[in-house]
Amino acid sequence: MSERQLHLNAFLMGVGHHEAAWRHPRTDPSRLDDVRHYANLAVIAERGTFDSVFLADGVQLFGDVRHSIAAGFEPLTLLTALAGATSGIGLIATASTGFSEPFNLARSFASLDHISGGRAGWNIVTTAGDRAAQNFNRDANAEHGERYRRAAEFLDVVTALWDSWEDEALVVDPASGVFADPDKVHEINHRGDFFRVRGPLNATRGPQGHPLLVQAGSSEDGKAFAAAHAEAVFTAQQTFEEGVAFYADLKGRLAAHGRTPDQLVVLPGIVPVLGSTEEEAARLNDELDDLIVPTRAVHQLSELIGFDLTDHPLDERLPPFPPVTRINGAKSRFELVRDLSERDGLTLRQLLRRLGGGRGHQVVTGTPEAIADHIETWFRGGAADGFNIMAPLLPSGLEEFVDHVVPILRRRGLFRTEYTGTTLREHYGLARPRSRYSALSV
Repeated sequence: MSERQLHLNAFLMGVGHHEAAWRHPRTDPSRLDDVRHYANLAVIAERGTFDSVFLADGVQLFGDVRHSIAAGFEPLTLLTALAGATSGIGLIATASTGFSEPFNLARSFASLDHISGGRAGWNIVTTAGDRAAQNFNRDANAEHGERYRRAAEFLDVVTALWDSWEDEALVVDPASGVFADPDKVHEINHRGDFFRVRGPLNATRGPQGHPLLVQAGSSEDGKAFAAAHAEAVFTAQQTFEEGVAFYADLKGRLAAHGRTPDQLVVLPGIVPVLGSTEEEAARLNDELDDLIVPTRAVHQLSELIGFDLTDHPLDERLPPFPPVTRINGAKSRFELVRDLSERDGLTLRQLLRRLGGGRGHQVVTGTPEAIADHIETWFRGGAADGFNIMAPLLPSGLEEFVDHVVPILRRRGLFRTEYTGTTLREHYGLARPRSRYSALSV
């Protein structure tokens, strides 16, 4: 087995990542509100010894309820159920720094870490778009840079709360009547630009110390935040060259924060469309693309990039995109879509088909051997430490990946055959942080 090992995360979304997955005969959309569906997906991923499963989230109703799946479970609640259905796999959930409070979020993730035995991870997002803000007593969202400044302070408060109980704080001595050592439980007394939080947390320090910290923005602000704080990054690049450039850029920023390259795992998203032959895989990809409802897809794309395309003719090339400086939404996704459109000279209809599988993540169509080759090329070529696996159909796409691609990666010595640790941090090869307050009580 090679020294450096792949990391694989299963990104679970409804009945598949392709936007038309729910219309395909290989899925059962009636199971979208059935926790057993998601438990089954987590068990499949654990059978494949994936590092983790991941549930995305938003704080608004996305898309067009007439033509798309627009609702789902709150992820921390769902992951608590999945913790009971699994024993080894990590459990990562998105939660927003823009529309949460640090105390509540810190308590929720500490609880999940305890319940799962140290398998919790937090995907930190700032949340773009005004519609989300309008669900929280605001007319418009904050400016992009301000959202990241708030996120940095939010994270500092959350980690301080996780640290507020030292590892040795619990005494639990019924004979003496002492439950905990008060000298090892700390008020954080944070007063900043965005938050005032006294603490301590009313949850003890979790098995991991801190749940794994994940970040998913690739803008300049996002990369700066990731270099300073993130331990894993979910990202989207369309080409190998773009992947290498992003990987080198992000890893090159770590030294300025006193960090080493092995302290940050880069995981591009990949949508593997599998078939026993290249022709079978291409046929499945076409079947899915043919099920896209263009009106719905245009609305989704416009919302995704913050640039209204609803009146643009489907069979004409895209109009010039505005400067990214005018975009207050997801800047990195805007730039990805812009670059894809301009590089390949796509019409709007062609662009919708290219984005239908993974909203800008790379769609790779082929046999299990071809998918494994693609993964190995990116991994060995300095474009990835692993991948965020986004099956176009669920559960079948994840089952096929686990049953046919994972064995190839194992034979090549690229991926584990069994778990060697019990926590998510151990899966990612990351140290357990000590409480920042430990020195105060020595």
